[in-house]
Amino acid sequence: MDTNNIKNFVVVGGGTSGWMTAAALGRVIGTENCTVTLIESDEIGTVGVGEATIPPIVEFNKLLGINADEMLRETQGTFKLGIEFINWGRIGDAYMHPFGVFGRTIMNVSFWHYWKKAYDLGLSPGLDAYSLNWAASKKNKFLRSANVANSPLAKIPHAYHFDATLYAQFLRKFSTNLGVNRIEGRVEHVKQNPDSGFITGVTLQGGKLIEGDFFFDCTGFRGLMIEQTLKTGYEDWSCYLPCNSAQALPTEAITPKHPYTKSIAHSDGWQWRIPLQHRTGNGIVYSTDFTSDENAHKTLMANLPSAAIGDPNQLRFLTGKRKQAWNKNCLAIGLASGFMEPLESTSIHLVQSAIMRFFSLLPRKTEFKTEMDRFNSSVDEEFRSVRDFLILHYKATKRDDSELWNYCRNMPVPDSLQDKLELYKSGSWLERNKQELFGVDSWLAVLDGQHVKARNYSPLVDRITDEKLKSILSDTRIVLEQCTTAMPKHEDFIKEHCQTQIPASSN
Repeated sequence: MDTNNIKNFVVVGGGTSGWMTAAALGRVIGTENCTVTLIESDEIGTVGVGEATIPPIVEFNKLLGINADEMLRETQGTFKLGIEFINWGRIGDAYMHPFGVFGRTIMNVSFWHYWKKAYDLGLSPGLDAYSLNWAASKKNKFLRSANVANSPLAKIPHAYHFDATLYAQFLRKFSTNLGVNRIEGRVEHVKQNPDSGFITGVTLQGGKLIEGDFFFDCTGFRGLMIEQTLKTGYEDWSCYLPCNSAQALPTEAITPKHPYTKSIAHSDGWQWRIPLQHRTGNGIVYSTDFTSDENAHKTLMANLPSAAIGDPNQLRFLTGKRKQAWNKNCLAIGLASGFMEPLESTSIHLVQSAIMRFFSLLPRKTEFKTEMDRFNSSVDEEFRSVRDFLILHYKATKRDDSELWNYCRNMPVPDSLQDKLELYKSGSWLERNKQELFGVDSWLAVLDGQHVKARNYSPLVDRITDEKLKSILSDTRIVLEQCTTAMPKHEDFIKEHCQTQIPASSN
């Protein structure tokens, strides 16, 4: 083994980000030739956000060798086909950002160009008629996949809802079984090399020193190592995404358990609703620049789907990112690296993405500046693409019923987003850069759902007659209707595959 290989990885902080990191290190790198140590304190609470996920989490769990049904039983989980947005474009609106694609590409032209022409001619219903995930969601149906070749049922993009605290506990047990060493304790001091500034170890209460070659900062918003020790700096994006507060509150379980997350806009912010097996996750996201905590609390309590369990948990945050996620021999993961509000359920994905990107550029102990710079550049691109997608939801509103929505509707946006908007408005053109998380169909769902209209469509669509166009779109709807008819109810699928038999120890 190369003597310059990293032999001691140290993860500081538990919770979802810490245990995802430890589990991936234990599985991908292994504990045969190196040590993986996670330090956490039961006295320090975790934020517990990220109860809704997006489809890449399925592949992450597969990489770790985690059985999805077992994980969902342990975490009281349900399935997710997309996000329904209510009152975002206008009050009374409802649209969905479904996972997957709309229709199918025809003669190398994206489906929505054909749909736009037909819709403008009055030959087609709305865009929702061409999404399998959207159609299944409206009927509360779910299926992972079916062995039907050349059918939309062959692969149904999906993600999970789960209790984030229970997911961290599940990964903790999983990781320790892989040989990850857990140490209970609170870090009092971070030790650095006086010449290089590299972190050499952390001292716990009581004086115990834990040394390491490479450190992962999973300490949440405080950024114990990446910020408090290394003074990395932070990019503030609150001028584009002004919400800076949230109140989270679990309520009793609801029926039916719809296979999608709900995002409900109010005058002073927006509310999430996530159906789990044993309870419902709820919360309101808002800006204290435009409303008070008391008003936000009243709005949340007035719009709960079931009886509250306990009192709301108050959160403060600043949307943005560290200027460097990887600084010296420290990599910030999760909230320590930055924060994107949970509007599109990206929190857990950004943890996963950072971990996998690190493996793709796995460094030696020394001389890794090239890898570090490439990592940080890629993270910057991904964060900015997520930022722009979130800004779109706020910017594209037609609402004028509060100071918040008036600010968002009139605020300047980054050039990267403005360019994308202008390109779409000109000819329905949508492009995806290499590091973008969300695909063109995701952008289309929000643009169309919030009434951003394109002036034209691809001239290549005019190669087929209007009658042929109408027939193609009709056939697509028939196929999707047949597919959803064949799918079981979401709750029936849960009962058959991943119903929790023993009540969870915590809500």
